[in-house]
Amino acid sequence: MIEVKDLTVHYYREKEAIPALRQVNINIGTGDIYTFIGPSGCGKSTFLYVLSGILKDYEGSVRIDGRPVDPKSQRIGLILQNYGLLPWKNVYANTMLGLKIKNDQKFLDDHCHALLKQLGIDHLLDRFPKELSGGQQQRVAIARAFMLKPDLLLMDEPFSALDAITREELQEVFLNLWKENNVTTVFITHSVDEALYLGSKIVVFSPSPGRILDVLDNPCFQMENLRSSEKYYDMSMRIRKILNKG
Repeated sequence: MIEVKDLTVHYYREKEAIPALRQVNINIGTGDIYTFIGPSGCGKSTFLYVLSGILKDYEGSVRIDGRPVDPKSQRIGLILQNYGLLPWKNVYANTMLGLKIKNDQKFLDDHCHALLKQLGIDHLLDRFPKELSGGQQQRVAIARAFMLKPDLLLMDEPFSALDAITREELQEVFLNLWKENNVTTVFITHSVDEALYLGSKIVVFSPSPGRILDVLDNPCFQMENLRSSEKYYDMSMRIRKILNKG
């Protein structure tokens, strides 16, 4: 369980305090996918950076399973839009990057190879990021995050830079891995379609400074023939109305 109480974040330009988030309150259930959607600049990524422990200067309280955010003691996976791979490391090294080695190395190697095979990139172990397509790079980023066996997975518009076909393929790949690992996930997106497809809950943010307008249960989550269903259309219209009222 993630508990966020009265979260407020300011950025500072010279001596001026510019609010990014204001009085954000939410509880995120264990094992759920919460998709966060809102207009550009509304603080969605800022919210993610607070949960990751990257951003520590804020007001309010943020706790993961009753404890303050601490990346050193908590396993927090982070997948970014620009992949976040180190260009001087190959696929294998990037996948293993950041892993807290607490188990037998052979076991970790076996797990790494199995995960890369599941993602369809096990034949690319020795390649470097510049030798990969965007979709392949994002598969490596996904593998790196799941190698951690994270308690919390944070995803900041990870598929938005990809073409439509690759994006839909990776959405499906991600969902399959999520079902196997049942990891609590916070997924940032600009797309109503993606929010409906991937989120068990949908959180709608206001324009900046970001605050939560609504948290919606998603009846479309894991529904077959999603995009042709009446529920999908109704939920899409509902989200758009909330966004427009802002």
